[in-house]
Amino acid sequence: MLGQVVVLETSTVLDGRGGVMRDKRIVIRDGRIESIGAAAIPGGAIVYDLRGLTVTPGWIDTHVHITWHFNAEGRYEAGGRNSKETPAQAALYAAANAWDTLQGGFTTVQSVGSPQDKDLRDFINRGVIAGPRILTSLRQINENSGTPEKIRELIRQFKAEGADLVKMFATKSIRDGGDQTMSTEQINAACGEAKALGLRTLVHAHASGGARAAIEAGCTAIEHGTFLDDATLSLMKARGTYFDPNFLVINNYLDNKPKFLGIGNYTEEGFASMEKALPVRGKVLQAALAKGVKVVLGTDAVAGAHGRNREEFIYRVNEGKQPPMDAIVSGTSLAAESLGLGKEIGSIATGFQADIVAVDGDPTKDITVVRKVVFVMKGGKVFRNQAVTAK
Repeated sequence: MLGQVVVLETSTVLDGRGGVMRDKRIVIRDGRIESIGAAAIPGGAIVYDLRGLTVTPGWIDTHVHITWHFNAEGRYEAGGRNSKETPAQAALYAAANAWDTLQGGFTTVQSVGSPQDKDLRDFINRGVIAGPRILTSLRQINENSGTPEKIRELIRQFKAEGADLVKMFATKSIRDGGDQTMSTEQINAACGEAKALGLRTLVHAHASGGARAAIEAGCTAIEHGTFLDDATLSLMKARGTYFDPNFLVINNYLDNKPKFLGIGNYTEEGFASMEKALPVRGKVLQAALAKGVKVVLGTDAVAGAHGRNREEFIYRVNEGKQPPMDAIVSGTSLAAESLGLGKEIGSIATGFQADIVAVDGDPTKDITVVRKVVFVMKGGKVFRNQAVTAK
Protein backbone atom coordinates (compact mmCIF):
# COMPACT_ATOMS: atom_id res chain seq x y z
CA MET A 1 0.00 0.00 0.00
CA LEU A 2 1.41 3.38 -1.03
CA GLY A 3 2.55 5.38 1.98
CA GLN A 4 2.46 2.36 4.31
CA VAL A 5 4.95 2.65 7.16
CA VAL A 6 6.45 -0.40 8.84
CA VAL A 7 8.67 -0.24 11.91
CA LEU A 8 11.06 -2.94 13.08
CA GLU A 9 12.14 -2.89 16.72
CA THR A 10 15.57 -4.56 16.90
CA SER A 11 18.30 -5.30 19.40
CA THR A 12 21.01 -6.71 17.11
CA VAL A 13 21.42 -5.80 13.44
CA LEU A 14 24.17 -7.06 11.14
CA ASP A 15 24.28 -4.40 8.45
CA GLY A 16 25.60 -6.74 5.71
CA ARG A 17 28.89 -4.85 5.46
CA GLY A 18 30.54 -6.33 8.54
CA GLY A 19 29.11 -3.85 11.03
CA VAL A 20 26.80 -4.41 14.00
CA MET A 21 24.09 -2.01 15.20
CA ARG A 22 22.42 -2.25 18.60
CA ASP A 23 18.94 -1.28 19.75
CA LYS A 24 17.85 0.44 16.54
CA ARG A 25 14.39 1.22 15.25
CA ILE A 26 14.17 0.66 11.49
CA VAL A 27 11.50 2.71 9.75
CA ILE A 28 10.36 1.51 6.33
CA ARG A 29 8.17 3.45 3.94
CA ASP A 30 6.98 2.26 0.51
CA GLY A 31 9.34 -0.70 0.60
CA ARG A 32 12.54 1.19 1.39
CA ILE A 33 14.42 1.91 4.59
CA GLU A 34 13.61 5.50 5.55
CA SER A 35 15.59 5.76 8.78
CA ILE A 36 17.59 3.75 11.29
CA GLY A 37 17.80 5.04 14.86
CA ALA A 38 15.56 5.89 17.76
CA ALA A 39 12.99 8.18 16.11
CA ALA A 40 9.43 8.09 17.37
CA ILE A 41 7.12 5.52 15.81
CA PRO A 42 5.04 7.25 13.10
CA GLY A 43 1.31 7.19 13.59
CA GLY A 44 -0.46 4.30 11.88
CA ALA A 45 2.73 2.30 11.47
CA ILE A 46 2.75 -1.50 11.62
CA VAL A 47 5.33 -2.54 14.19
CA TYR A 48 7.21 -5.84 14.35
CA ASP A 49 9.19 -6.68 17.47
CA LEU A 50 12.42 -8.41 16.41
CA ARG A 51 14.25 -7.79 19.67
CA GLY A 52 16.14 -10.82 20.91
CA LEU A 53 16.74 -11.95 17.32
CA THR A 54 19.60 -11.20 14.92
CA VAL A 55 18.50 -9.08 11.97
CA THR A 56 20.40 -9.14 8.66
CA PRO A 57 19.79 -7.99 5.10
CA GLY A 58 17.86 -10.48 2.98
CA TRP A 59 20.24 -13.13 1.75
CA ILE A 60 21.41 -13.35 -1.86
CA ASP A 61 22.28 -16.52 -3.79
CA THR A 62 24.29 -15.68 -6.90
CA HIS A 63 23.87 -19.09 -8.57
CA VAL A 64 20.71 -21.22 -8.64
CA HIS A 65 18.63 -23.25 -11.10
CA ILE A 66 15.24 -22.26 -9.74
CA THR A 67 13.19 -24.49 -12.10
CA TRP A 68 15.03 -27.78 -11.49
CA HIS A 69 13.16 -30.26 -9.30
CA PHE A 70 12.37 -33.89 -8.57
CA ASN A 71 9.38 -35.15 -10.53
CA ALA A 72 6.50 -37.38 -9.43
CA GLU A 73 8.77 -40.40 -9.82
CA GLY A 74 11.34 -38.89 -7.49
CA ARG A 75 13.85 -38.30 -10.27
CA TYR A 76 15.77 -35.22 -11.36
CA GLU A 77 13.89 -33.05 -13.84
CA ALA A 78 15.14 -29.93 -15.60
CA GLY A 79 12.59 -29.72 -18.40
CA GLY A 80 13.50 -29.74 -22.07
CA ARG A 81 12.61 -32.02 -24.94
CA ASN A 82 12.77 -35.23 -22.95
CA SER A 83 10.59 -34.03 -20.11
CA LYS A 84 7.63 -36.19 -19.11
CA GLU A 85 5.84 -33.21 -17.55
CA THR A 86 3.41 -30.68 -18.94
CA PRO A 87 4.43 -27.00 -18.99
CA ALA A 88 1.82 -26.37 -16.26
CA GLN A 89 3.36 -29.01 -13.99
CA ALA A 90 6.85 -27.59 -14.54
CA ALA A 91 5.58 -24.09 -13.74
CA LEU A 92 4.03 -25.26 -10.48
CA TYR A 93 7.29 -26.90 -9.39
CA ALA A 94 9.16 -23.68 -10.21
CA ALA A 95 6.70 -21.59 -8.19
CA ALA A 96 7.09 -23.99 -5.25
CA ASN A 97 10.89 -23.68 -5.47
CA ALA A 98 10.60 -19.90 -5.46
CA TRP A 99 8.39 -19.94 -2.37
CA ASP A 100 10.68 -22.34 -0.50
CA THR A 101 13.71 -20.19 -1.36
CA LEU A 102 12.05 -17.03 -0.06
CA GLN A 103 10.87 -18.76 3.11
CA GLY A 104 14.46 -19.87 3.67
CA GLY A 105 15.62 -16.25 3.90
CA PHE A 106 16.81 -15.61 0.34
CA THR A 107 15.20 -12.50 -1.09
CA THR A 108 17.29 -12.35 -4.29
CA VAL A 109 18.67 -15.14 -6.48
CA GLN A 110 20.45 -15.37 -9.80
CA SER A 111 19.10 -18.25 -11.88
CA VAL A 112 21.28 -19.32 -14.78
CA GLY A 113 19.96 -21.33 -17.63
CA SER A 114 16.24 -21.80 -18.25
CA PRO A 115 13.85 -19.83 -20.49
CA GLN A 116 11.17 -20.59 -17.85
CA ASP A 117 12.96 -18.21 -15.52
CA LYS A 118 11.65 -15.19 -17.42
CA ASP A 119 7.95 -15.71 -16.67
CA LEU A 120 8.72 -16.72 -13.09
CA ARG A 121 10.80 -13.56 -12.63
CA ASP A 122 8.15 -11.36 -14.17
CA PHE A 123 5.23 -12.90 -12.25
CA ILE A 124 7.11 -12.41 -8.98
CA ASN A 125 7.94 -8.81 -9.91
CA ARG A 126 4.26 -8.17 -10.62
CA GLY A 127 3.25 -9.66 -7.28
CA VAL A 128 1.23 -12.47 -8.87
CA ILE A 129 3.17 -15.13 -6.94
CA ALA A 130 5.60 -14.93 -4.04
CA GLY A 131 9.29 -15.58 -4.45
CA PRO A 132 12.72 -14.00 -4.34
CA ARG A 133 13.79 -11.27 -6.73
CA ILE A 134 15.17 -13.19 -9.73
CA LEU A 135 17.93 -12.29 -12.18
CA THR A 136 18.25 -14.74 -15.05
CA SER A 137 20.49 -15.62 -18.00
CA LEU A 138 17.53 -17.38 -19.71
CA ARG A 139 19.98 -19.57 -21.66
CA GLN A 140 23.62 -20.66 -21.68
CA ILE A 141 26.67 -20.42 -23.93
CA ASN A 142 29.11 -23.33 -24.45
CA GLU A 143 31.64 -24.69 -26.94
CA ASN A 144 28.82 -25.83 -29.22
CA SER A 145 27.25 -22.39 -29.49
CA GLY A 146 29.16 -21.62 -32.67
CA THR A 147 31.82 -19.29 -33.97
CA PRO A 148 32.82 -16.17 -32.06
CA GLU A 149 30.56 -14.11 -34.32
CA LYS A 150 27.65 -16.52 -33.77
CA ILE A 151 28.18 -16.25 -30.02
CA ARG A 152 28.05 -12.47 -30.24
CA GLU A 153 24.80 -12.77 -32.17
CA LEU A 154 23.32 -15.13 -29.56
CA ILE A 155 24.18 -12.77 -26.74
CA ARG A 156 22.48 -9.91 -28.55
CA GLN A 157 19.44 -12.20 -28.89
CA PHE A 158 19.51 -13.08 -25.18
CA LYS A 159 19.62 -9.39 -24.32
CA ALA A 160 16.63 -8.71 -26.56
CA GLU A 161 14.72 -11.57 -24.89
CA GLY A 162 15.23 -10.00 -21.47
CA ALA A 163 18.31 -11.73 -20.04
CA ASP A 164 19.94 -10.04 -17.04
CA LEU A 165 23.31 -11.71 -17.56
CA VAL A 166 25.18 -14.30 -19.63
CA LYS A 167 26.00 -17.79 -18.33
CA MET A 168 28.76 -19.71 -20.09
CA PHE A 169 30.52 -23.05 -19.73
CA ALA A 170 34.27 -22.62 -20.21
CA THR A 171 35.13 -26.11 -18.92
CA LYS A 172 33.73 -29.59 -18.56
CA SER A 173 31.72 -30.65 -15.54
CA ILE A 174 33.50 -31.77 -12.39
CA ARG A 175 32.10 -35.20 -13.23
CA ASP A 176 34.06 -35.12 -16.50
CA GLY A 177 37.35 -33.71 -15.23
CA GLY A 178 36.84 -29.94 -15.59
CA ASP A 179 39.13 -29.32 -18.61
CA GLN A 180 38.68 -26.27 -20.84
CA THR A 181 36.04 -26.71 -23.54
CA MET A 182 35.33 -23.28 -25.05
CA SER A 183 38.15 -21.85 -27.11
CA THR A 184 39.82 -18.67 -25.94
CA GLU A 185 38.36 -16.92 -29.00
CA GLN A 186 34.85 -18.02 -28.05
CA ILE A 187 35.37 -16.86 -24.46
CA ASN A 188 36.70 -13.49 -25.60
CA ALA A 189 33.71 -13.03 -27.88
CA ALA A 190 31.19 -13.91 -25.18
CA CYS A 191 32.65 -11.72 -22.45
CA GLY A 192 33.35 -8.86 -24.84
CA GLU A 193 29.87 -8.77 -26.35
CA ALA A 194 28.22 -9.11 -22.95
CA LYS A 195 30.24 -6.22 -21.56
CA ALA A 196 29.41 -4.07 -24.60
CA LEU A 197 25.70 -4.69 -23.95
CA GLY A 198 25.94 -3.99 -20.24
CA LEU A 199 25.51 -7.64 -19.22
CA ARG A 200 27.55 -9.49 -16.64
CA THR A 201 29.12 -12.91 -17.36
CA LEU A 202 28.97 -15.87 -15.00
CA VAL A 203 31.48 -18.56 -16.00
CA HIS A 204 31.38 -22.27 -15.14
CA ALA A 205 35.09 -23.14 -14.79
CA HIS A 206 36.58 -25.90 -12.69
CA ALA A 207 40.22 -25.79 -13.83
CA SER A 208 42.65 -22.92 -14.36
CA GLY A 209 42.71 -23.12 -18.16
CA GLY A 210 39.13 -22.06 -18.81
CA ALA A 211 39.05 -19.84 -15.74
CA ARG A 212 42.17 -17.90 -16.68
CA ALA A 213 40.89 -17.28 -20.21
CA ALA A 214 37.61 -15.96 -18.77
CA ILE A 215 39.36 -13.71 -16.25
CA GLU A 216 41.64 -12.26 -18.93
CA ALA A 217 38.59 -11.68 -21.16
CA GLY A 218 37.03 -9.54 -18.44
CA CYS A 219 34.26 -11.90 -17.35
CA THR A 220 32.48 -11.03 -14.11
CA ALA A 221 32.57 -14.17 -11.98
CA ILE A 222 34.06 -17.67 -11.87
CA GLU A 223 31.85 -20.49 -10.59
CA HIS A 224 33.08 -23.69 -8.89
CA GLY A 225 36.87 -23.29 -9.39
CA THR A 226 37.67 -26.68 -7.91
CA PHE A 227 41.17 -26.94 -9.40
CA LEU A 228 42.22 -23.28 -9.55
CA ASP A 229 45.93 -22.72 -8.92
CA ASP A 230 47.53 -19.87 -7.00
CA ALA A 231 48.44 -17.94 -10.15
CA THR A 232 44.82 -17.94 -11.29
CA LEU A 233 43.58 -16.84 -7.86
CA SER A 234 46.15 -14.02 -7.88
CA LEU A 235 44.89 -12.94 -11.30
CA MET A 236 41.32 -12.93 -9.97
CA LYS A 237 42.40 -10.67 -7.13
CA ALA A 238 44.22 -8.33 -9.51
CA ARG A 239 41.29 -8.10 -11.95
CA GLY A 240 38.57 -7.87 -9.29
CA THR A 241 36.88 -11.04 -10.55
CA TYR A 242 34.27 -12.51 -8.22
CA PHE A 243 34.58 -16.15 -7.12
CA ASP A 244 31.80 -18.52 -6.11
CA PRO A 245 33.07 -21.97 -5.06
CA ASN A 246 29.64 -23.33 -3.93
CA PHE A 247 29.60 -26.36 -1.61
CA LEU A 248 25.88 -27.04 -1.28
CA VAL A 249 25.53 -28.39 -4.80
CA ILE A 250 27.97 -31.28 -4.31
CA ASN A 251 26.59 -32.17 -0.89
CA ASN A 252 23.07 -32.04 -2.30
CA TYR A 253 24.01 -34.38 -5.14
CA LEU A 254 25.56 -36.84 -2.70
CA ASP A 255 22.55 -36.64 -0.37
CA ASN A 256 20.16 -37.31 -3.26
CA LYS A 257 22.29 -39.69 -5.32
CA PRO A 258 19.49 -42.21 -6.20
CA LYS A 259 17.42 -39.38 -7.71
CA PHE A 260 20.20 -38.37 -10.14
CA LEU A 261 22.12 -41.60 -10.78
CA GLY A 262 21.89 -42.87 -14.34
CA ILE A 263 20.82 -39.56 -15.88
CA GLY A 264 23.39 -38.08 -18.27
CA ASN A 265 26.82 -37.91 -16.66
CA TYR A 266 25.45 -38.65 -13.20
CA THR A 267 27.31 -41.95 -13.08
CA GLU A 268 29.08 -43.81 -10.29
CA GLU A 269 32.35 -42.39 -11.59
CA GLY A 270 30.85 -38.91 -11.65
CA PHE A 271 29.67 -39.16 -8.05
CA ALA A 272 33.11 -40.41 -7.00
CA SER A 273 34.66 -37.35 -8.65
CA MET A 274 32.32 -35.02 -6.79
CA GLU A 275 33.05 -36.65 -3.46
CA LYS A 276 36.79 -36.27 -4.02
CA ALA A 277 36.30 -32.62 -4.97
CA LEU A 278 34.80 -31.48 -1.66
CA PRO A 279 38.01 -31.22 0.40
CA VAL A 280 39.84 -29.79 -2.62
CA ARG A 281 37.24 -27.05 -2.98
CA GLY A 282 37.62 -26.21 0.71
CA LYS A 283 41.35 -25.64 0.24
CA VAL A 284 40.78 -23.49 -2.84
CA LEU A 285 38.35 -21.32 -0.89
CA GLN A 286 40.86 -20.90 1.91
CA ALA A 287 43.55 -19.91 -0.61
CA ALA A 288 41.20 -17.44 -2.30
CA LEU A 289 40.29 -15.82 1.01
CA ALA A 290 43.96 -15.55 1.98
CA LYS A 291 44.64 -13.67 -1.28
CA GLY A 292 41.71 -11.31 -0.79
CA VAL A 293 39.66 -12.56 -3.74
CA LYS A 294 36.07 -11.32 -3.75
CA VAL A 295 34.25 -14.50 -2.68
CA VAL A 296 30.46 -14.33 -3.04
CA LEU A 297 27.82 -16.75 -1.84
CA GLY A 298 26.18 -18.98 -4.41
CA THR A 299 24.91 -22.52 -4.07
CA ASP A 300 24.34 -23.78 -7.63
CA ALA A 301 21.04 -24.94 -6.11
CA VAL A 302 19.55 -27.72 -8.22
CA ALA A 303 16.72 -30.17 -7.52
CA GLY A 304 16.58 -30.90 -3.79
CA ALA A 305 18.43 -27.76 -2.70
CA HIS A 306 15.77 -25.04 -3.01
CA GLY A 307 14.83 -23.77 0.42
CA ARG A 308 18.09 -25.15 1.79
CA ASN A 309 20.32 -22.46 0.24
CA ARG A 310 21.29 -21.28 3.73
CA GLU A 311 23.33 -24.47 4.23
CA GLU A 312 25.98 -22.79 2.04
CA PHE A 313 26.78 -20.39 4.90
CA ILE A 314 27.47 -23.37 7.13
CA TYR A 315 29.65 -25.15 4.57
CA ARG A 316 31.63 -21.96 3.95
CA VAL A 317 32.41 -21.63 7.64
CA ASN A 318 32.95 -25.29 8.52
CA GLU A 319 34.66 -26.56 5.35
CA GLY A 320 36.10 -23.35 3.93
CA LYS A 321 37.14 -21.87 7.29
CA GLN A 322 35.57 -18.52 6.39
CA PRO A 323 34.81 -16.34 9.43
CA PRO A 324 31.04 -16.27 10.05
CA MET A 325 30.69 -12.51 9.62
CA ASP A 326 32.59 -12.68 6.33
CA ALA A 327 30.32 -15.49 5.15
CA ILE A 328 27.28 -13.30 5.89
CA VAL A 329 28.83 -10.37 4.02
CA SER A 330 29.50 -12.70 1.07
CA GLY A 331 25.78 -13.48 0.93
CA THR A 332 24.60 -9.89 1.39
CA SER A 333 26.49 -6.72 0.37
CA LEU A 334 29.27 -8.45 -1.60
CA ALA A 335 26.80 -10.63 -3.46
CA ALA A 336 24.73 -7.54 -4.25
CA GLU A 337 27.83 -5.78 -5.57
CA SER A 338 28.57 -8.73 -7.87
CA LEU A 339 25.05 -8.43 -9.31
CA GLY A 340 25.45 -4.72 -9.96
CA LEU A 341 22.89 -4.01 -7.23
CA GLY A 342 25.21 -2.86 -4.46
CA LYS A 343 23.33 0.42 -4.05
CA GLU A 344 19.91 -1.23 -3.89
CA ILE A 345 20.06 -4.43 -1.84
CA GLY A 346 22.41 -6.40 0.41
CA SER A 347 22.75 -3.81 3.18
CA ILE A 348 20.61 -2.45 5.97
CA ALA A 349 21.07 1.23 5.27
CA THR A 350 18.93 4.29 4.59
CA GLY A 351 17.49 4.31 1.08
CA PHE A 352 18.00 0.59 0.44
CA GLN A 353 15.27 -1.88 -0.42
CA ALA A 354 13.76 -3.27 2.78
CA ASP A 355 14.93 -6.85 2.28
CA ILE A 356 15.33 -8.09 5.85
CA VAL A 357 15.73 -11.44 7.58
CA ALA A 358 15.74 -12.27 11.29
CA VAL A 359 17.09 -15.47 12.83
CA ASP A 360 16.79 -16.89 16.32
CA GLY A 361 20.35 -16.74 17.61
CA ASP A 362 23.65 -15.10 16.72
CA PRO A 363 25.12 -16.44 13.45
CA THR A 364 28.46 -14.74 14.14
CA LYS A 365 28.89 -17.12 17.09
CA ASP A 366 27.02 -20.15 15.74
CA ILE A 367 26.55 -20.09 11.97
CA THR A 368 24.03 -22.94 12.14
CA VAL A 369 21.35 -20.54 13.45
CA VAL A 370 20.84 -19.43 9.82
CA ARG A 371 18.56 -22.48 9.79
CA LYS A 372 16.29 -20.71 12.32
CA VAL A 373 14.67 -18.11 10.10
CA VAL A 374 11.90 -16.32 11.99
CA PHE A 375 11.15 -13.30 9.82
CA VAL A 376 11.45 -12.57 6.09
CA MET A 377 10.67 -9.24 4.44
CA LYS A 378 11.26 -8.42 0.77
CA GLY A 379 10.75 -4.90 -0.53
CA GLY A 380 8.96 -3.95 2.67
CA LYS A 381 6.43 -6.78 2.46
CA VAL A 382 6.46 -9.50 5.12
CA PHE A 383 6.44 -13.08 3.80
CA ARG A 384 7.31 -14.94 7.00
CA ASN A 385 6.62 -13.86 10.55
CA GLN A 386 7.01 -15.89 13.69
CA ALA A 387 7.93 -12.78 15.66
CA VAL A 388 5.57 -10.63 17.72
CA THR A 389 3.51 -7.94 15.99
CA ALA A 390 3.41 -5.08 18.51
CA LYS A 391 0.88 -2.94 16.63
